[in-house]
Amino acid sequence: MEQVLRLGRRGAELRPFCRSAGVRHQACSGRLQRVLVDFGAEHSFAGAVARVREHYRIEVPRETVRKHTLRHGRAINPVALAGQSASTLIVEMDGSMIPVMQPGSGSDARQGKKLFWREARLCMARAADRAQGLYGATLGSAQTAGWLWREVALAGGLSPQTRVHGLGDGAEWILEQFKENFQEQGGYLLDFYHVSEYLGAAALKVARPGKEQAWRRRQQERLLNGQLPKVLRSLETHLESPELSETPVRNAYQYLKRRREHLDYKAARSKSLPIGSGEIESGHRHVIQQRLKLAGCWWKETNAQALLNLRVARANGLWEQHWSAARN
Repeated sequence: MEQVLRLGRRGAELRPFCRSAGVRHQACSGRLQRVLVDFGAEHSFAGAVARVREHYRIEVPRETVRKHTLRHGRAINPVALAGQSASTLIVEMDGSMIPVMQPGSGSDARQGKKLFWREARLCMARAADRAQGLYGATLGSAQTAGWLWREVALAGGLSPQTRVHGLGDGAEWILEQFKENFQEQGGYLLDFYHVSEYLGAAALKVARPGKEQAWRRRQQERLLNGQLPKVLRSLETHLESPELSETPVRNAYQYLKRRREHLDYKAARSKSLPIGSGEIESGHRHVIQQRLKLAGCWWKETNAQALLNLRVARANGLWEQHWSAARN
């Protein structure tokens, strides 16, 4: 039985044991907070409660898991300080849609709430001679994503002497941010798989029946050998009328022609540099989507950013650093 004292009939309670032991009622120790955040960053908050019960035989409310997960998500630093300088740096950027919710303005926030999709922008930087890249994620504007991209690149080893190799699907906002942050130090290459999708769609209109794959492979080989003009000529003779609703050949032709400066696969392969942006595509799955695209899950934007911070910090190997600082 715990001894509880009171100052006067209606005065404050004194709990000598709690004071000497350094504990407070309804509080969580640092070790328990780490457990809650660990599970809360990987599973739904209800699922995290079940994991804590299974592994530690402790019953905690779902709101407790949510509170500590979001609090540490807002406090954690997901990007480390600048590391060792890299001679060649591979940088990638892409967007992934996540479900978000805007509460209503009345006394009951559930009334009049709006559900919509918001783009989470994920960036990555990796030295060419290293296997693990560093990530950054934001729900902010393209400009904010560009600033974050450069910060991640600096953490990955960007220096004035570094050669930057950019990769992506060629979205205008990504190209613009690459030019603003890295144009003077390197070049941008369109993801070869993305380009091949355009060629595959055009092949259905250009090639004879049964020869579609052969035609696509021939155009791919031409691109890999630096023969873009031949690819454009193969498409040019089959361009559809722009009034048609579906124009796969015209789409491929315009896509390649507008981005001809970003198709030098031959030079990239000669330097053993990647020509596909699979790393950022994989990052979407294990950094963002596994937690923030659960069925029936809608996020307030501030809470979604807190979860992104936690998952990016873990992917960047900064998990232990945060909890060591929290103990101090």
